[in-house]
Amino acid sequence: MRIVQVLPTIAFGDAIGNDVRGLKTVLRDAGYDTDIYARVIGEGLPRGTAKPVEELRELKSDDIILYHLSTGDVLNRQVMEFTGKKVIIYHNITPADYFRKYNFQTFKLCRQGLQEAKELAKAADYAIADSEYHRQDLLRYGCTCRIDVLPILIPFEDYRKTPDARTIRKYEDDYTNILFVGRIVPNKKQEDIIAAFYYYKKYINPKSRLILIGTTAGVDGYWSRLEEYARRLELEDVIFTGAVRFDEILAWYRLADVFLCMSEHEGFCVPLLEAMCFDVPVIARDTSAIAGTLGGSGILLPDNDPMVAAEVIHKVVSDEAFRQKILKNQRIRLADFDNEKIRKQFLDIMERIRGEGINLA
Repeated sequence: MRIVQVLPTIAFGDAIGNDVRGLKTVLRDAGYDTDIYARVIGEGLPRGTAKPVEELRELKSDDIILYHLSTGDVLNRQVMEFTGKKVIIYHNITPADYFRKYNFQTFKLCRQGLQEAKELAKAADYAIADSEYHRQDLLRYGCTCRIDVLPILIPFEDYRKTPDARTIRKYEDDYTNILFVGRIVPNKKQEDIIAAFYYYKKYINPKSRLILIGTTAGVDGYWSRLEEYARRLELEDVIFTGAVRFDEILAWYRLADVFLCMSEHEGFCVPLLEAMCFDVPVIARDTSAIAGTLGGSGILLPDNDPMVAAEVIHKVVSDEAFRQKILKNQRIRLADFDNEKIRKQFLDIMERIRGEGINLA
């Protein structure tokens, strides 16, 4: 019996790619015959990480296919024709309308992905969602098989690597650093972060800066609007880093005083946990999967009111007892994502699928 992971694209350094590689290690360490197959294999991955999907040899009826679903792709329908037990691992498809004005190709892929997700949900023998929010999505799509919630594997050991010294030297000063990490895309609502920063800097703490880390690829129009918005506000100390090296991200987490997320749609939001790992207090808008990921830790904002967000930032930065209470709760929550715990859950699921325990609600 083989267990193969299949996905449209595997890329170096992104959350899904890290999860796929982590699961491969878990399966191999447990003695399973396993490999990763992808239609597109990104640069920078260690040699032998994945194989082209065309090389996937004929599967047997007792083989297990773990299909990672996160976008529209020709592989979504092709995988339904494969022999073997089909397990959908659902990572999230961003609602297409966020991209309609900025990238029509991405808009079409998201719209296509949603339709294909509904088809796959009905064809799957088993499903895994990386958050309760995603489990509810699958139920809405018409999934009738058993669905388990399994958080993604996060390589916490990587966060102990050496941060970029140049970034730390340049920005380690008496400014308050407000950080957000995530692609510059419309669903993440960086404009709401900028608005909150405007009120905080203008009316509370002029010695502050905002750091927005994330690639702008494919959404240049949205990025331009954000820059123009900051200019209209005559707002200084807003840093768009673009795509950066991993050691630079580590440096910014070390420098951050607050992590602010105003995103409108997140399927999981790994940076929330990254911030917790660095003992950075998290303030986040209560939307989509955010509350589920925080699990009672951090601070949830009821809406995108920038003045409220600014006042909460001030409270977190200026009240040390309050800050320490937040950090204590975040450390407790972070333990729920311990890799050993998730590895055991994953192997238990594999044993359940091997034992023919499929199509059970």
